[in-house]
Amino acid sequence: MTQIDSSDLRDVGKTRPVLENITNKWSILILTVLCTKPSRFNELRRRLEGITHKALSDALKRLERNGLVYRKVLPTSPVSVEYSLTALARTLQEPFIALYEWALEHGAEMERAQEMYDASQVKEMS
Repeated sequence: MTQIDSSDLRDVGKTRPVLENITNKWSILILTVLCTKPSRFNELRRRLEGITHKALSDALKRLERNGLVYRKVLPTSPVSVEYSLTALARTLQEPFIALYEWALEHGAEMERAQEMYDASQVKEMS
């Protein structure tokens, strides 16, 4: 793993807006789903359990604005739209896959840590 020197963080202000756009909850999940294949709006919504129509619509617009998602209107009746990753977003595939795999590998460990923390907070309040 690459070490980050504290002097490397002098440009953190420049990275914050970029990271905020790609690391919010829905953006990461949408981009991860689109890493597998282009998807229509309703397919994305089905695969992203818990996302509202508005949240998905807003997130897709934000990702399109940031050059990460391509929106293609399909010549169907009724009209449908397919979303896919742009070349820029494809550069995020490897880190997102690594993050996804990390979450699968360490999710249970985090849950145990949360349970231990919550139990210690209850004891402190008693």
